[in-house]
Amino acid sequence: MPQVRLIDEGGEQVGIKATNEALEYAYSKNLDLVEVAAQASPPVARVMDYGKYRYMEEQKAKLARKHQSQVHVKEIKLRPKIAIQDYETKKGHVVRFLNQRAKVKVTIMFRGRETTHPERGRDLLMRLAEDVKEIGLVESPPLLDGRNMVMVIGPTKSAGATKDAKAEDIQSSEETLQGDGSGEDPAPPGDEEPSAREEVSEAQA
Repeated sequence: MPQVRLIDEGGEQVGIKATNEALEYAYSKNLDLVEVAAQASPPVARVMDYGKYRYMEEQKAKLARKHQSQVHVKEIKLRPKIAIQDYETKKGHVVRFLNQRAKVKVTIMFRGRETTHPERGRDLLMRLAEDVKEIGLVESPPLLDGRNMVMVIGPTKSAGATKDAKAEDIQSSEETLQGDGSGEDPAPPGDEEPSAREEVSEAQA
């Protein structure tokens, strides 16, 4: 580039200068000449301490990452014939997660003949959405995925951090709670039976 529009170290325009002249101007001040707008005509170059500039930009980016809110996605698994007491327990988990500003993926697991009545799972998901509507908003409506039905609920503006959120050290973005507690008889051979024990696993979103 034979010419550049030169900006001095104070941000003031010096004018259009030959590139060699602009370089000499920068070197005379023991600074660098940095092209900041290559698409302009002529290109814009600024006199600066490039090392200091890079350091400041890195610090800004680091600070932005530090304050950037991370979106966590938790998962709750239910059975379509879940008992009332177990439903209330799972709903409590959903409320806690929403108050932690996390999204919640709610999965209904169908077993055997239950797959012929997907409306039962849908009704259960919509009941849950209605129960937590003050702090949760349905972001993805109930969708059937094989033997499962999935719905995603996100926190509303009124959902806030709770004491549980402060006490819990969230290391990842996905927590899975399993077990139906429905009180049903064991599944027939060939059907997948979820563990009666509630397992909690987390993985980074």
